Amino acid sequence: NDTATDYPADKCIHQLVEIQAAQNPEAVALIFDGEELTYGDLNRRSNQLAHHLQSMGVEPDGLVGFCVERSLDMVVGLLGILKAGGCYVPIDPAYPNDRIAYMVEASNLSILLTQEQFQEKLAAPTVQMVSIDTDWDTIASQRDDNPTSGVGPDNLSYIIYTSGSTGKPKGVQICHRSAVNFLVSMGQQPGLNQQDTLLAVTTISFDIAVLELYLPLI
Repeated sequence: NDTATDYPADKCIHQLVEIQAAQNPEAVALIFDGEELTYGDLNRRSNQLAHHLQSMGVEPDGLVGFCVERSLDMVVGLLGILKAGGCYVPIDPAYPNDRIAYMVEASNLSILLTQEQFQEKLAAPTVQMVSIDTDWDTIASQRDDNPTSGVGPDNLSYIIYTSGSTGKPKGVQICHRSAVNFLVSMGQQPGLNQQDTLLAVTTISFDIAVLELYLPLI
């Protein structure tokens, strides 16, 4: 049971990405469907979104629903929520309407970050909608520096709902410290380096997506 090891226990997920962005701003961070984003661009765009979300009241442990198709915007959105200090609740747009409605109600969401094509499907009377595509001109008017949120390793990073196969789906809360511990451990064994390419195919509503998306970025 001697499992103690050194890892950046004082850092959050997005802060590890910020370190890479500062060290390698011109390096390609993401490739999707023929489009690329450098670390610098990814960091700036997610910072603008974070400042926008903070202006709407997002703060540490505040829940933000997230329903976006796989795209460059998907990663910008995830990092933007984390940088704002928020905790994202991923909602797969392919889910049945009743499943989506249950998750929105059960998690008591007040803000939902999505794309225009899903707004009608996600509409709820108490939820503010932010469209990462059609609202981008407004979002891009925000500052692009790393925001200050007060979020720390023990704050929530994301909540993933279980399948519900044995009853009602349950929201599992994961703090930054746990995710960082996992990512750094996987970076050591089996390991990942600059020459490796990782194809991220898992829905973000399934926990392994955290490994697929964030480990290559950090």
